[in-house]
Amino acid sequence: MTREIRLNAFDMACVGHIQHGMWTHPRDEASDYTSLDHWVGLARLLERGLFDGLFLADILGVYDVLGGDAGPSLRESVQIPLIDPVSLVPAMAHATTHLGFGVTCNLAYEPPFLFARRMATLDHLTRGRIGWNIVTGYLDSAARAVGLSGQMAHDDRYALGDEYMQVVYKLWEGAWRDDAVIRDRANRMYSDPARVRAVHHHGKQFQLDAIPPWEPSPQRTPVLYQAGSSDRGRVFAAEHAECVFVNGASQANVKRVVADIRARSERRPVKAFVGATVIVAPTEAEARDRLEEYRQHASARGALAHAAASLGVDFDRFGMDEPVDASSSQAVRSNLEAMTASFGPGWTKRHLIDRFVLGSRQLPIVGSPSQVADALMEWVEVADVDGFNLSRTVIPECLEGFIDLVVPVLQDRGVFKTAYTPGTYRHKLFGAGNHLPETHPAAAERWRA
Repeated sequence: MTREIRLNAFDMACVGHIQHGMWTHPRDEASDYTSLDHWVGLARLLERGLFDGLFLADILGVYDVLGGDAGPSLRESVQIPLIDPVSLVPAMAHATTHLGFGVTCNLAYEPPFLFARRMATLDHLTRGRIGWNIVTGYLDSAARAVGLSGQMAHDDRYALGDEYMQVVYKLWEGAWRDDAVIRDRANRMYSDPARVRAVHHHGKQFQLDAIPPWEPSPQRTPVLYQAGSSDRGRVFAAEHAECVFVNGASQANVKRVVADIRARSERRPVKAFVGATVIVAPTEAEARDRLEEYRQHASARGALAHAAASLGVDFDRFGMDEPVDASSSQAVRSNLEAMTASFGPGWTKRHLIDRFVLGSRQLPIVGSPSQVADALMEWVEVADVDGFNLSRTVIPECLEGFIDLVVPVLQDRGVFKTAYTPGTYRHKLFGAGNHLPETHPAAAERWRA
């Protein structure tokens, strides 16, 4: 029997996210991204559709690799303008009861203490529905924005990440004992001083001596997502992540990556989400017509600007049929590996542009509700994934169509829930309590009652 499918909406607090050019469609509402009404409406829509979460991407720099400047990204709104996604979460959580929120935060440019406090605050305010997509960054423009000359080398960023995780685990799990908060009005004791201790860390990258002032939140540590699929990224994911996000270049490649991560993290379960774009309509013919309608708005130049930054390659330096040399790139290594796996060695700019069906490298799933359900279930069976991060095309109609047309088919087939399970984000995903399992490295820091 096919496992229960998990669903996240994949979005970003910007106008143009993955499918570049869709903001020009007359029905698209992405330009409302600065409105809380927009985000609250999205959260309520997703909860109506029983989505597990809203996965919010983020970057700190700009895409300025194509042509050597940010002009193409600014012109085509390629993830710019962009606002801080963390600020949106409390409003969406207040308007919903069950929806989880996975927020991307770059650990390379923020002290662990400040970040840990912000996540603990969100875990409190959402009543345990916050997750963290752990990223180490890949944009030189982001490093320059915080006063550095450039980013660290790819594998060095993961080494930094490993130590960062040690520090935040100590802050979230080890400073306050489970029973430290007394709230004894009669004896005027809110917290027992004997059950709160300072965190000490003196490592290569970070120095810390502090008592974290926040009391333990419902999950203590947020649900941990990670999206790196390179060799070093998989080592990091197997050590830390509870959920991994894999880009779906091919089912065979995704299966290989997922199998490797599961083998490395065999002590504990890891849920795998693959990126997907869906265009659905009551009939296949109507879905194909909608695809062609959307294609009229797709931006190949915008997609190329995005790809140039994520691959670390200025495609303007190459001819259409000239093999692309990306050997010196320090950007997203797994994206380069996916390109080679998809197109073979010696791939060219023409290969890439030919794949830009809707303004991104992600080929859409197009069809009737039953055809889309078939495709999703095939991915689960063949690639051994647990669910999908669904990218938006024209918002909100793309999600409304999926919820109204595809979700009932998945429910009828017994592969999607008909109601939420009570509890925290972690409990809903894994059904094993609010906190990280004993097999997770963070558990070694936990101060139990």
